[in-house]
Amino acid sequence: MVEINFDKNPEKARLFADKDINRALDLLQIDTGTEITPGKTLLFFDEIQAAPEMLPLLRYFYEELPELHLIAAGSLLEFLLAEHIFSMPVGRVEYLHLGPMNFEEFLLAQGQWRLVTMLNEYSLNESIPEPIHRTLLNAVKLFWVVGGMPAAVAQTVTTGKPDAVSREHVAILQTYEDDFSKYRKRIYPQRLRKVLRRVPALIGQKLKYVNLDPEERSRELADSLNLLEMARVICRVKHSSGNGVPLGAEVKERIFKLLFLDIGLVTTSLGLNLPELEMAEDLLMVNKGALAEQFIGQHLFFAHPSYETPRLFYWQREQKSSSAEVDYLMAYGNKIVPIEVKSGKTGTLKSLQQFVTEKKCPVALRFNTMPPSCSRQETTIAGKERVPFLLLSLPLYLVGQTQRLLEKI
Repeated sequence: MVEINFDKNPEKARLFADKDINRALDLLQIDTGTEITPGKTLLFFDEIQAAPEMLPLLRYFYEELPELHLIAAGSLLEFLLAEHIFSMPVGRVEYLHLGPMNFEEFLLAQGQWRLVTMLNEYSLNESIPEPIHRTLLNAVKLFWVVGGMPAAVAQTVTTGKPDAVSREHVAILQTYEDDFSKYRKRIYPQRLRKVLRRVPALIGQKLKYVNLDPEERSRELADSLNLLEMARVICRVKHSSGNGVPLGAEVKERIFKLLFLDIGLVTTSLGLNLPELEMAEDLLMVNKGALAEQFIGQHLFFAHPSYETPRLFYWQREQKSSSAEVDYLMAYGNKIVPIEVKSGKTGTLKSLQQFVTEKKCPVALRFNTMPPSCSRQETTIAGKERVPFLLLSLPLYLVGQTQRLLEKI
């Protein structure tokens, strides 16, 4: 691999100034002292947003050296693309959407490949021994503190010190805030920082702009949220009526909840730590269930193939005597699967039953801290026809296996 970090070395873009790709690669080989062999060498342009003149050149790599493997990556790239003044290489670049490391990748980073193999091979007709169940729930607690940002995971693997992880999170959040200043001609950095700091406390709630900042106008706050969404620091969970696929066809744009980029960053922002999570009797009650909703949400958000733009939906009905909310909706084939993140045996699933009754869903999904189960149920909504459905209950640590286990039933 030959890597160029344009944030650290913006002058490297001059190697490509004359748009002659073969000559540029000759110069790059001289500069790096590394032979670049198409088909064997990976050329990695990191932080490409720091050298926007490189983006239109990607077409020449595709047309003149299609056998050369090239990856370009950049944070806040959408800020740049939103008002770019150059021609993008349409049809020459494949876009892939990257999220934080997921729970199973987190386990692999720690050498826990046996646990990952077990999760990948788990079948619903098997039981998970209590000691392994506890081990996996404890790993979930650790993931909630560390999260999936690679630098934070690396600190956990190499030092095992919570303070080192926390410092890494603070540095990441500060870097985002510093990056916003680069775009001050188009944005108001102070407002953006204020919104960024406020979002972790509002996860899982239908957004009301007054909760972001009662002194700011809704329009300005909406602009700040749009920019944070473009930068992929937050994601919107949009309201869908859920009558059928695609879920995006019945979206109400003004009704949405927020998720943050990564649960580890959320935990640090909220001032939570591992000892506090260790003492929690039920993980799903921590911070009124917001961390559990963030954990499941960030996995479902990136559950689709990486070439698809990530999207996530939920359902809410607001009636004076019959309000209901389902945490997430998921399309599986031509069916809608409602998803609830509920506490142990005490979750009533009333909203889930409301949705199943109205939409006649054959399958519903619940995430909790109990061992997995799958059972036939009937809705019990007063005055409504009973609707049979299959309830799949999965422990939090099986979220990465959602699609596969749904396929089995």
